[in-house]
Amino acid sequence: MLDHSELLVVGECVADIVRLPDQPARVHPGGSPANVAYGLARLGHRAVLLTQLGPDGNGRLIREHLASGGVDVRTDGSTTPTPSAAVTLDGAGQASYAFDVSWTLAPVTVEPAPTHVHTGSIGAVTEPGSTTVLDVVRAARATATVSYDPNVRPALMGDHAAAVRRVEECVGLSDLVKASDEDLEWLYPGEAPERVAARWLGRGPAVVLVTRGGAGALAVLPGGRIAVQAPAVDVVDTVGAGDAFMSGTLHALAAHGLLGPGARDRLHAVDRDTVTDVLRHAVASAAVTVSRAGANPPGADELREALAHN
Repeated sequence: MLDHSELLVVGECVADIVRLPDQPARVHPGGSPANVAYGLARLGHRAVLLTQLGPDGNGRLIREHLASGGVDVRTDGSTTPTPSAAVTLDGAGQASYAFDVSWTLAPVTVEPAPTHVHTGSIGAVTEPGSTTVLDVVRAARATATVSYDPNVRPALMGDHAAAVRRVEECVGLSDLVKASDEDLEWLYPGEAPERVAARWLGRGPAVVLVTRGGAGALAVLPGGRIAVQAPAVDVVDTVGAGDAFMSGTLHALAAHGLLGPGARDRLHAVDRDTVTDVLRHAVASAAVTVSRAGANPPGADELREALAHN
């Protein structure tokens, strides 16, 4: 049973085995939901991560990493080996992934209800654990706002049509959705990301955010679109960039009083200036992360400094 938390993240932890050209492999704690929880804790939020961690070296490494950032880690008690991903970086720091993942999250009781729930990535689409994830989200919606990031990993998505249906189900349960242009290209080949985002709005979210790497990000909302540029930085690697964008987004939404009980109507009526400010926080958070190795998101002071210089 989970204690009350302001921000509950549900999803996988993954040991990222990072391989650079002509360098020894390095192991980094990772997994999109775990990275988001870590980023939120670094920004000063009380973050709980519901996940699975094996009783192995990778599991201990990830648990210690999350605890060092202030994340309250809860598991279902499973002894399933900790998932891993071989992350190969090219000369420009762009990452490709090969996964060894088992996701079997058992049913859990979340009580008292959290005020915000974030999920996505492997945990939201990979059975049998994804059923538990969506059950947690559905149960929380009465008292919590919900965010979702598909964070598509093609090697783990299975049948394309079934994957699209599951992603769209998650979109329909969410108040805020963030996806990369690469996610949307895999889900809907050849379709403009902005068009997909507009269609997703019709499923229920208040705002859909689309990240575009070095080209920045845009928000699609009922009143139109808002775009911001990414700050200019020297990219070390892109590992965890989208997750830092997500934690920066939630951090800014919380500051504007747009997460938690009673916030759903306000979020659906959010004004353009507020969304622009949220995007500025999100791209600044991602920019700090890509400027250094691994999924290493900024703390609150670092984010304020980054915003002041952009």
